[in-house]
Amino acid sequence: MLTGDLVRLRPLEPEDADALYRWHNDENVMRWLQAYFHESLAGLRKRLADREENSYEKVTLCVETVEERKTIGIVALRDADPVNARGKVDIYIGEQEYWGGGYGTDALRTLCRYGFRTLRLHSIELTVVEANERAIRSYQKLGFQVDGRLRQAFHRDGEWHDELLMCVLADELT
Repeated sequence: MLTGDLVRLRPLEPEDADALYRWHNDENVMRWLQAYFHESLAGLRKRLADREENSYEKVTLCVETVEERKTIGIVALRDADPVNARGKVDIYIGEQEYWGGGYGTDALRTLCRYGFRTLRLHSIELTVVEANERAIRSYQKLGFQVDGRLRQAFHRDGEWHDELLMCVLADELT
């Protein structure tokens, strides 16, 4: 287990399918996520049961609250490149009552520390829709900086949005 101040990160289990199914069918949760697709509960359960184990290249973990042990989201460190010591992260908090309470920031900090300390990465990057201001503030608190812009790369609700490429180096993580 990886433990932060507010959260602990644990491996994804097939039993997590019900929570993921609920989150994946909530428009507010999925609003700014690229993987916005509908999947049956049976299909999701099968996908979780058949998924590959975590590895250097991809680690997917559930975010649980430390105190309640409630599953509230998902984080992933993927595309880890040992030659260039780079990786990418994804995160979402599916339980909306935990939005704005620092849980996502703590989960991402905990995952980045793991990437820098254990996997010996030098940089970790992510992309975020520019309109997702709450997420950008969270990433900036951790030391992520904007490295680039993908113009009109994300389409939602009939509008095109720019995506920002953000990165944090090992010595910049706060």
